[in-house]
Amino acid sequence: MIKKIGWGIIGLGNIAGKFAGDLALLSEATLVAVASRDSDKALRFAEEHGAKKAYGRYEALFEDPEVDVVYIATPHSFHQAQTLAALEGGKNVLCEKPLGINASEVRQMTVRAAEKGLFLMEALWSRFNPSIQQVYSLIKKGEIGAISYLRADFSFPALDRDPQGRLLNPALAGGSLLDIGIYPVFLAYLFLGVPKEIKVSAHFHTTGAEKQIAMIFDYEEAMAVLYSGFSSHSEMKAEISCESGSALLNPRWHHTEGFQWQKGEEVQKVVSPLKGSGYIYEIEEVHRCLRAGDRESALWSWEDSLALHSLLDRIRALADIHFPAG
Repeated sequence: MIKKIGWGIIGLGNIAGKFAGDLALLSEATLVAVASRDSDKALRFAEEHGAKKAYGRYEALFEDPEVDVVYIATPHSFHQAQTLAALEGGKNVLCEKPLGINASEVRQMTVRAAEKGLFLMEALWSRFNPSIQQVYSLIKKGEIGAISYLRADFSFPALDRDPQGRLLNPALAGGSLLDIGIYPVFLAYLFLGVPKEIKVSAHFHTTGAEKQIAMIFDYEEAMAVLYSGFSSHSEMKAEISCESGSALLNPRWHHTEGFQWQKGEEVQKVVSPLKGSGYIYEIEEVHRCLRAGDRESALWSWEDSLALHSLLDRIRALADIHFPAG
């Protein structure tokens, strides 16, 4: 019998709950422990999701010998310190996006993972979405020619949220860019790579956090138009337009359950229902890497995270977005 992979979770919010639910769908995984600074919250989460242990200190989870890999789902500004602490404890790490609040933090994390010989991956779950993977494969095979235009957005109303909370507080690296804008930027990077020029326009909340941002990525033979914001809903349908066809990722595209594929006059609609909440695919990739002894994923590597965060740093500089932590 193959030994089950023991998971620990810190940062016990809504996303962690969905992640734990998907973890329970995999027979090769077991939720060993959860941790929160609020021990009662840890106990409630453990009872709800069947964790064996609940800790009131993150350090206790990092010291638990039954935990093979830690999922970090805390606010952005804590990711670097908690990832480094988990690595020091000898734990492999899947850290929620953004991996760090800038490329310098990401670089420090990957360097330390390499030094410790441990697995580290940014939990950019959209990279492992079956529909996105299928469209990526078809386009990279040249089925409809080179990409000419890409459009992607992500927006929802959030200006009524707690100004001291994660979304609107600059001290927690708040703002739409790192929370949801990372998804359109990721999609442009995945399909087109690093642009030669970036143009940006941003608006700011009274807290100082960026509340909406529009970006144009300029490539040699293509353009990407990207948007994220907390001011309103948006359609969240991604379009990838090529020389002889196009692909439309169904809303909400970042966890889509299908796409429309057009080649010339021929149109196909592909339906691909997600298992669980959709986190299961990144969990399976972590398991595959751990079984193979890989320190990073070939699908979303350390180099990819560094490139993505370098792009986010460029955007922040152009939009004059600043955080107290860096």
